[in-house]
Amino acid sequence: MILIVAEYSGGKLAKSTLEMVAAAHASGREGPLTALVLGQGVASIADEVAPYVDQVLVGDDARLASYNPELWAAATAQIASEGEAHTVFVAGSRAGREFSARVAVKLDAPLLEDVISLEGAGSALRAQRYTYLARVTETVEADAPVLIVSVKPGAFPAAEPQATAGEQYDVDLELPASRVRITGKTVEKSSRVPLAEADVVVTGGRGVGSPERFAELIETLADNIGAGVGATRAVVDAGWRPYSEQVGQTGKTVAPQAYIAVGVSGAVQHMSGMGKSKYIVAVNKDPEAPIFKVADYGIVGDLNVIVPALIEATRR
Repeated sequence: MILIVAEYSGGKLAKSTLEMVAAAHASGREGPLTALVLGQGVASIADEVAPYVDQVLVGDDARLASYNPELWAAATAQIASEGEAHTVFVAGSRAGREFSARVAVKLDAPLLEDVISLEGAGSALRAQRYTYLARVTETVEADAPVLIVSVKPGAFPAAEPQATAGEQYDVDLELPASRVRITGKTVEKSSRVPLAEADVVVTGGRGVGSPERFAELIETLADNIGAGVGATRAVVDAGWRPYSEQVGQTGKTVAPQAYIAVGVSGAVQHMSGMGKSKYIVAVNKDPEAPIFKVADYGIVGDLNVIVPALIEATRR
């Protein structure tokens, strides 16, 4: 059995779950593809993921109402053991990185972490991942009865639904007493599409000039076309934008249909987080900017002239 721990947010299945399904197919591993849905009141999530897998196991438990790495790891390890799973996929999100290592310890299994590609190598599984601030692509291989794999968000395309939806089954969980107590939770509120889910992303760099110009140009253009807003590390470090918008090796990895980079020079760390976008559009006054080496469409010029023209065109 191949086990995928479904990730969701705001009552909707996360794109990362469908990317894990694609990664499972790419791995060449055999066995029924099974999604594990953990939480409370998660019937809609189970329905949403069912068309992409062979079966869905639903762990609906009041103790899982809030994310808790101890309990998520215990539940995943239990189901993996009972179902004799040979491969367990976890999203490479902050939560996934937190509990995937715990699952590996519980199952005495190797962890292939933050992978960007997968292929079978006989009985082993070979993966690639970035290292040294994304300057090096490292190839790793593991061969064991059980393998844990965390998938870097945006590294694989979202899977397409199957002809028939997988059957759903409820599971009984034997959860330990948690040593962690959730005392509060703060959710960032935004009317925009989440960055990791956006089909179009508009990202601004230090070349935009100021936080006020960022809001005036980048936010307005993004809102006009229903896009997510991204930022470079330099912009986030300067305090112009929140970390949740950072794209790059130390931020989010995105792979939208279109990525519009405004005033972004194109440092290798940034490009590691958006290089798999289907179409890349770059606006920069420096014709030698590295971003133009990966751009499908490039506009050399003053962004203070070009972006207002784009905004006006989108309004029309």
